[in-house]
Formats: sequence, structure tokens, C-alpha cells
Amino acid sequence: MRNVTPETLTETLLGLSGPDTDPRLQEVLGSLVRHLHAFAKEVGLTHAEWRKGLELLTRAGEMTDDERNEFVLFSDVLGLSSLVDMINSPSGCTSSSVLGPFHILGAPDLPVGGDMIGENPGPQVVVEGVVRDTHGDPIEGAQIELWQTADNGLYSNQDPKQPEYNLRISMATGADGRYALSTIRPAPYMVPTDGPVGDLLNATGRDAWRPSHLHFIIRAQGYRTLVTEVFPSDDPYLDADAVFGVRRDLVMEYRPGDRAALAADIAARDRLNDSFSKVDFDFILPRQAA
Repeated sequence: MRNVTPETLTETLLGLSGPDTDPRLQEVLGSLVRHLHAFAKEVGLTHAEWRKGLELLTRAGEMTDDERNEFVLFSDVLGLSSLVDMINSPSGCTSSSVLGPFHILGAPDLPVGGDMIGENPGPQVVVEGVVRDTHGDPIEGAQIELWQTADNGLYSNQDPKQPEYNLRISMATGADGRYALSTIRPAPYMVPTDGPVGDLLNATGRDAWRPSHLHFIIRAQGYRTLVTEVFPSDDPYLDADAVFGVRRDLVMEYRPGDRAALAADIAARDRLNDSFSKVDFDFILPRQAA
């Protein structure tokens, strides 16, 4: 160790791995270390800058809990979350998009056609579609998680005025692969800027806005789990998403609703206002690799 230099440190470190190290771990860790060390040498990283980076990570850890993950938010605004999504989205299937920092487990079950509006103000919308495989056949028993912001741009775990699990549901598709529900149109919002991620955005003069969207996680036995989000075509922030989550195939259309044309299982059909919208959006899942 006494003879280690900036030129030999990287390979010396990587050479310390034992013979039983998992090959994939060695590949990923080795590449990470090489790039990290090269970055430090390329920019001539100072002690003050190194300490600032550690301070940001420390603050991210202090802010992270079961209801907000600042590390996920860092990954999102640095484009890493979306890059991993794009690398791992097979062609011919619905694109992945960011999970976001506000997903929570345990959302209540809602039957197909159920109402999620409750007492929430805001423009009303009926959302439905079919979960299919790559051959176009419906997937029975697909488990869907859906969550969104309220009309004020806040998720339920950000806003103490909202009921627990407000605008969060789980739903299982039937034999026809269909999901359907009534809800409100989510609002655009700014990613939280009260922590180290906000410091980074402010320091670089970046916009913190996200277009409005519906989050989905879809699981089905024998298929790859899909984590994604769907965006309206008329949102003003569609091409300025702070976390790079928008994909061409994830853009939906809000069309004027027709109560007479709604399926009989739409529970809120008789109390939807005359200006409600309709969204039809299907999902395509790939088979799980063996």
C-alpha cells in the first residue's frame, strides 16, 4: 500500500476482491470504481467539493423515510432512473418510467369500474384500458397499483389534509384484462426542493416542474413487472419534465366524456359532472425471461 499512486490506486482496489466474488458484482462495481476515480482525476476534485458531495448524501439519508426517498429523487433528477428504464424497456412493449419518491405499499383494493374520486375536487375523468401480452391477448389477474396527486399537486403522504391512501388503489384485471376507474385529473407539480435535490436544482438553474401523470405498477405471473406513468398530451410541462420520465408511447389523450357510452360497471357514472373526460390506455407486458 505504501507505493500506491493515483495511477495504480484503482486497479489495486479492484484487485482486493476475493475469488468467490460474484462475477456480475465484480463487473458492476469495477466499472463504477473506474468511472468514479476517473471523474475525480478529470475534474481535479477538491477536498471542499468532496465534502460537499458527502454532505448532500448525508442530508438525503436524513430526509429519507417510508414516505419520501431523497436518494430516488436524486436518481430521478440526474436522469439515472430514466436511463435504467430505457435500457431495460424491451421493444414492442409499454415503456417503463420512473417510480418516483412517493410510492407507498398497501393501497386499498378497488374493483374494476370502482370510484377513486371520493370527496376530491378537480376535473373528473374515467380511465380504462386492457393489459395485454405481446400477441395482443388480454392478461387475466394482472395486479395494478395506481397512485396520483390530488388537485393541489400533492400526494397523500405529502399532505396531512388528505385521507390516508387518498387517490391510491390496487386493482385486479378480470378474464378480459380490463381495468377501469373514475378519478380526478392529477395536477402538474414541482419536485420537492426543500432538501439537497432542491439545492442541486437551484445551483444549476434547473426547472423543478413535472407534467401531470398517473403512476402505474402492473404485475402478472409469468410477465415482467411494469413500473410506469402516463401523461396527458396537453400538459404544458410535457417537454420539460424535471426527471425525464416522458416517453412518446406514454402520452394519453383526455377526450370529452359520454355518460351514455360508459360501461355499466363504472360505479360513479350517475354522479359524474357533464364536463368529465375519458381516457383509454392499454398496457403491453413482455414475458418474464426464464
